[in-house]
Amino acid sequence: MTNREDIASRPLPTGNILLVAGIILVAFNLRPALTSVGPLIGSIRTDTGLSGGMAGFLTTLPLIAFAVLSPLAPKIAERYGNERTIWAGLCALIVGIVLRSLGGTAALFAGTALIGLGIAICNVLLPGLVKQRFPDKVGLMTSVYTTAMGTFAALASGLSVPLAQALHLGWQGALAGWSLLALIALVVWLPQLRSSGRFARDQGKTSANGRLWRSPMAWQVTVFMGLQSFAFYCTIAWLPEILHHHGMSVSTAGWMLSILQFVSLPATFLAPVLASRLPNQSGMALVIGLFFLAGFGGLLGGGNSLLLFGSLMLLGIGLGASISLALTMIVLRTTNTHQASALSGMSQSFGYLLAAGGPILIGILYDWTRSWTLPLLTLLVVSLLMTIAGIGAGRSKYV
Repeated sequence: MTNREDIASRPLPTGNILLVAGIILVAFNLRPALTSVGPLIGSIRTDTGLSGGMAGFLTTLPLIAFAVLSPLAPKIAERYGNERTIWAGLCALIVGIVLRSLGGTAALFAGTALIGLGIAICNVLLPGLVKQRFPDKVGLMTSVYTTAMGTFAALASGLSVPLAQALHLGWQGALAGWSLLALIALVVWLPQLRSSGRFARDQGKTSANGRLWRSPMAWQVTVFMGLQSFAFYCTIAWLPEILHHHGMSVSTAGWMLSILQFVSLPATFLAPVLASRLPNQSGMALVIGLFFLAGFGGLLGGGNSLLLFGSLMLLGIGLGASISLALTMIVLRTTNTHQASALSGMSQSFGYLLAAGGPILIGILYDWTRSWTLPLLTLLVVSLLMTIAGIGAGRSKYV
């Protein structure tokens, strides 16, 4: 066994158990505030009188916030430390969830913007924190928090309507309930505030991070992150409509979306573990790209229920592996914590900018052609470009 493998196989230090629990709880909170909205959007529109366009803007607003705020998070963390900045992000998330649930259009949008701020901070800083505190466990820790994130993303979308209807909480109570999960994370994270001063100063500060924007490797990681985000959010937004077009009932199509998200979880967990053990990740990026191409290609073929189901399984595996591989590449392609946080901010800013526009573009293409052929062909082209970028980003080089 090599020295690297020996280090990677050692158990986590006992003193880090609370930190691991904190990271998992933070990850639990990075998606429910977003994925819980879609199933309740009809009730929200009925109560608030939002137009279809404004409802669409409501779901896109957090992604815009991610794109705008992601580059700023590393600068804040450089001054105050990753741990304190993440704690502040959780505070913003809690306030945003509660404010959004108070009722009224102004509170709805202001709360959603605050949610975007809080999640953007945590999204960007977690990869750098993992590199900082678990340099020999990057793959394992990335697997843990991305799987936690994906699990609660799927749970939130499935629980929203039962919480609102079966428990008679209404859409406001159903959305507000997720603040309790964030509050638990906030409390568990408190001990990390004592560590922030010890880890705030690290080599390779942001003064050197301007080079990222001139680094071909940084742009390959960024494009890979961006295009996989584009494909993911287009799938989340439009898959039920595509399946309904192929003859599935609306209810069945909705369940297929949930199944796709759960199918993605094993791949989400395994990809970083495998990536951290390989000399480079180009081959992984190629295989993931083939899953994307097979999945979207099967949806384009359509017609046969077995073909559609198989396509969804392949697409789910690809989507799950791609996000966790992208986050792992951020850590593997950088040499220190500040550089990892800066690359995370750069790649996620670009990624969420693409993600915000992706569902809109696919919708425009469908309205223009009244067919899903051109939108799915577009997603096939995006998948091909993502694969090319991933092969480049997977090379064993630093930014």
